[in-house]
Amino acid sequence: MQKISACLWFDNQAEEAAEFYVSVFDNSRIVEVSRYGEPGPGAEGSVLTVAFQLEGQDFLALNGGPVFQFSEAISFVIDCRSQEEVDYFWEKLSEGGETGQCGWLKDRFGVSWQVVPAALGEMMSDPDPEKARRVTEAMLQMTKLDVPTLKLAYEGQVSPQ
Repeated sequence: MQKISACLWFDNQAEEAAEFYVSVFDNSRIVEVSRYGEPGPGAEGSVLTVAFQLEGQDFLALNGGPVFQFSEAISFVIDCRSQEEVDYFWEKLSEGGETGQCGWLKDRFGVSWQVVPAALGEMMSDPDPEKARRVTEAMLQMTKLDVPTLKLAYEGQVSPQ
């Protein structure tokens, strides 16, 4: 059992959101759906929570009403092995949402994600500060991160404009 898991507070889209996330990520599934009983506060039989797993990580989606909204202060980072993975997650998660700078996006439910190539961390922490600077400058000009361009900047073959 995972010691720490995320609880996502939705107005009334917990089941729709969990089904969407499970469709996007491999090795994912809906674990359990609980429903409001007669005492409420939601309508009897409506979804209260959805327990689900994404890539083996436990999440809980809660239909808590319109009291709270998501913000960029919390985001989920997706480590991508290739540009194809970056493209896949970017396309799926940004559909109906908003794209931001440096690999950040909000999905259609307002949840923030960072779609990041795994190689980015290595490049940005290179002991050569000039390599790290070039990569950082290139990244700051991007919305969806472009692995080939980041690698060229790292190698000094292109200069950020």
